[in-house]
Amino acid sequence: MKPRYQRLLWISLAVLAVSAAVAFVLNALNSNIALYITPSEVAAGQYPKDRAFRIGGMVKEGSIQRKDVTVQFVMTDMVQEVPVQYTGILPDLFKEGKGAVVQVRAGTGTTFVATEVLAKHDENYMPPEAMQAIEQAQKAKNAQAAETLKGTQP
Repeated sequence: MKPRYQRLLWISLAVLAVSAAVAFVLNALNSNIALYITPSEVAAGQYPKDRAFRIGGMVKEGSIQRKDVTVQFVMTDMVQEVPVQYTGILPDLFKEGKGAVVQVRAGTGTTFVATEVLAKHDENYMPPEAMQAIEQAQKAKNAQAAETLKGTQP
């Protein structure tokens, strides 16, 4: 075989191998994607019926019902409500009236079965060490203001 045809064969094999690798990677990524959907979109039926997706919103006040390790609650976006059931241990930050994201699959009837629950903290969260430092700085500032005020009074 001529060197020209050998090079063409090797290039063709390399292109075929790279194409196969890209196809495998894209297939893996596509099967692991979980779309983020609001409760209003779920109530309207705009969610994938055959794969996992995520519902994000607030946990409705008074909706958490526990039975052993199974928890039922309602996710809401203040417009629509979606009932969810989860079996397992919930995160510490999971509370009524707080934000959460649940990964679900369509369940029986209108209840969705969660496979993962992620609790969201609000944007005002601050580590305890930082909060303590700010409180100490505020106390020092207030003490300095009080001393200045005492010095100006007759």
